[in-house]
Amino acid sequence: MFNIEEIKKLITLLEDSSLSVLEVESDDNKVRLEKATQGSPMVSVANNNPVVAASEAAVPEVAVPEASADAESGRVIKAPIVGVFYVAPSPESDPYVTVGKKVKKGDVVCIIEAMKCMNEIQAEEDGEITAVLANNSDLVEYGQPLFSIK
Repeated sequence: MFNIEEIKKLITLLEDSSLSVLEVESDDNKVRLEKATQGSPMVSVANNNPVVAASEAAVPEVAVPEASADAESGRVIKAPIVGVFYVAPSPESDPYVTVGKKVKKGDVVCIIEAMKCMNEIQAEEDGEITAVLANNSDLVEYGQPLFSIK
């Protein structure tokens, strides 16, 4: 199966090109990207399991808390996929991170549930969480800021 980093690179490649469709196959895996009418890509990943599809056009708008100055300067952890945002592994558990917690690259900061799959989202750099920019159990969109980090 393609990992999230490979899919992100393919999305960037499609967005930066004049192509409207990009399809990549490897063994039993297949990724098909299509530019949606609003300019955001549609992602389909298939192996011998059901197809996963994400499209900004199919997602209702979600109110997000105000982003801090860190978020505006680009030091944020963004949602790599569309899904439901969770701050903890279960309702009884403590959150992965809270404001003021120091994280290292690779630390799990939250979970996004997509198509009944729980995807652990990791910090891409070392730093300190300065704000949580999404609410627990909210639907988040691809690229939506989740945390600001300094």
